[in-house]
Amino acid sequence: MRVQSAAFLLISSTAYGFAPASVRAPVLHDVGNAVNFRPSALALADKPRSNDVSMNMAKSSAMQMSSEASDAGGEKSFGSKLFDAYTKTANVATTLFPLWTVLFTAIALKKPSTFDFFTTEYFTAALAALMLSMGITLTPADFVAVASEPSSVLMQFSLCYGMMPALAWGLGKAFGLEAGLLAGMVLVGSINGGQASNLCTYIARGNVALSVLMTTATTVGAILMTPFLCKTMLGAVVPVDAKGIAMSTIQVVLAPIAIGMTANKFFPKLIKAILPFAPVVGVVSTCLLVASAVAQVAEPIMNAGIGLQIPVLLLHLIGGLVGYWLPKVTGFGEVKSRTMAIETSMKSSAFGFLLAKLHFGDYIARVPSAVSVVWMALTGSMLAVIWRYIPVNEDE
Repeated sequence: MRVQSAAFLLISSTAYGFAPASVRAPVLHDVGNAVNFRPSALALADKPRSNDVSMNMAKSSAMQMSSEASDAGGEKSFGSKLFDAYTKTANVATTLFPLWTVLFTAIALKKPSTFDFFTTEYFTAALAALMLSMGITLTPADFVAVASEPSSVLMQFSLCYGMMPALAWGLGKAFGLEAGLLAGMVLVGSINGGQASNLCTYIARGNVALSVLMTTATTVGAILMTPFLCKTMLGAVVPVDAKGIAMSTIQVVLAPIAIGMTANKFFPKLIKAILPFAPVVGVVSTCLLVASAVAQVAEPIMNAGIGLQIPVLLLHLIGGLVGYWLPKVTGFGEVKSRTMAIETSMKSSAFGFLLAKLHFGDYIARVPSAVSVVWMALTGSMLAVIWRYIPVNEDE
């Protein structure tokens, strides 16, 4: 059963890793009344974004810049050739995000000690690096535009703390999970959105500013919503360190984003030079975060069995699909719907594991969160890569 469980975890998503190289065109999407440029791994904006559409158009991608330089000076320099090789490799590496997630998960399950070096300090630093890599793609104007339409944040908040807890409870009952596992399932459904959703939103050509705002809103909301939902649905109170969550949110999410945005505003040339490296930093950080979390609970994951793997997978998969479909049918555009889908699907499973470990007496209650760490990352990354190849209309 342990071998079957591990195989089911790994094989199911491997096929999604072998996708062709992504389209290297910049993407335009709507945020409020402003058209917003979101660079891919290889597309860089030539000027800061504004409400004027023409100012948002990227005048050249990284590869085009290199090509123009070669045209002006004849044969490409060694540096230009090296950068071209990097951009092609980075593009493929970013596209294969689900495959790297699978490989790192496999290593963590097979030999958990491999990631013993990744201590709490490194874990926090990796989260901060992930947020910083997203922050340098943003400007204050992005958040102003998002804040002008709070309906998107409210919709996703209701999906996170309304639909997902109910779905978790329903799946747990449908699959006949024992009381401890059911409690763990409900806890996973009742926690906030995970920070890795910001990277997946970036890959999926969603709205990163909106994603960050949604993650922050659900993280702060967890101070009240997670204990309330657990008490209401399970009859058990889950203490939450409100001050600790607030400080962690500031240190790991808000501070790196603010630093990245500030650098983008005052040092645009520097940011333009390092922006092609941001997606790679984000992918590496996320893979290490997933592997570290899995390594710490490798045995419970291996012993969980298919009977738990399937409902946890369905929680994230159905949550993502409903998180996309419901906004679409209620009038939200494609970009916002993609963003809400990924935010809804990708829960902060590591936080759920910590709560279960600290505040649930039954050891088995922490196992759903451990399994969720894997399926959350795989589901979110697969949705991101699939949407990466589906164009977004400029009117969306």
